[in-house]
Amino acid sequence: MDKRLIWLAVGSFTISTEGFVISSLLPDIASDAGISVPLAGCLITAFALAYALGTPVLATLTGDWDRRRVILSTLAAFVVGNVVAALSSSFEVLLGARILMALSSGLFAATAQATAVALVDEHHRARAISVVVGGTTVAVAVGAPLGAVVAAFAGWRGTFFAIAGLGALAGAILTWRLPRGLFGVRLPLKARLAAALTPGVRPILISTVLALTGAFAVFSYVAPLAFSVGLGEAALPLVLLGFGLGAVIGNIMGGQMADRFGATRTVVWSQLACVVLLVGFSAIPVLLPHFLAGPSLVALTVPWGIVGWAFAPAQASRIVKLAPQAASLVLSLNASALYLGVALGAAVGGLTLRYGTPADLGVVAALFPLAAVAVIAVGRRGSRVVVPAE
Repeated sequence: MDKRLIWLAVGSFTISTEGFVISSLLPDIASDAGISVPLAGCLITAFALAYALGTPVLATLTGDWDRRRVILSTLAAFVVGNVVAALSSSFEVLLGARILMALSSGLFAATAQATAVALVDEHHRARAISVVVGGTTVAVAVGAPLGAVVAAFAGWRGTFFAIAGLGALAGAILTWRLPRGLFGVRLPLKARLAAALTPGVRPILISTVLALTGAFAVFSYVAPLAFSVGLGEAALPLVLLGFGLGAVIGNIMGGQMADRFGATRTVVWSQLACVVLLVGFSAIPVLLPHFLAGPSLVALTVPWGIVGWAFAPAQASRIVKLAPQAASLVLSLNASALYLGVALGAAVGGLTLRYGTPADLGVVAALFPLAAVAVIAVGRRGSRVVVPAE
């Protein structure tokens, strides 16, 4: 394996760690800024919106640039964003830093995968992409819990400093190892948007938004939920670790199940299972005493990570099957839909906390995967005249 792929994966790991650890930092950030946790949740909403809307535009503008230049520039911007966040003196500055991180993260992710493909021969392209994307999976399983541990000892600012340091290390090594002259092809933004008009693509994008809205309505505020069942700040790394371990299993299982049982069946199964588990998050604080509620919540994060992350590879398989000739375009649209769902989920969860309690998060969130299943059912009926059923 080309060792340069490892450092691209380290970059993905670093960027994804920041994206997933932020939910555990919200209570401390809110306390320091003198604001509510739901308002602090705007850090997640703004990041996700900037990622979803900014990545296609930036990818279009830089499509024919030297990929080495793009990767190093995005890592540099990401490091600067983390340093600014760590040194921020106001919530507004921190918000701006997260938007900068989002724009750099989205462009890095898209360019890193394209660079990985360019570094290997055509027979190893899928493996190269899996190595780079694997950095994200490891970030969920290991990076986010470690980031929460750092916050427990050095505060939330210490976590941003640590992530900046790792990003700088990856950038320094990639400066040395990446070759010059790897140019891409600029695709017009109109072509990217036209891919959304492929029959059957829009229902898939809508179901992606709904699925992620439900997931992040809870995940964004997992800290208040954990506190409501008697878990302290020291338990947050354990909560994230449980989810991360489930995510690793789910990511593998989702692809295997999609190949064996069909992508649509796998997506529907994952969303129905999410409904049950999300309702469970609401039931635990109400029905169980604290000495059982805390361990039960931690235990529930493992199957939640499994079924939640089984969704992503199966959904990607569905959308590629509809437009194999424009796979990169529809996958980029699906990535934007993922982050739009993250933004909406953080907003929905914030409103739920504002007008309710942490125990209400799961029930409210469960409505969205149910809606996703309904959209899938309607979309399949409408696509039967265009695309053969699985």
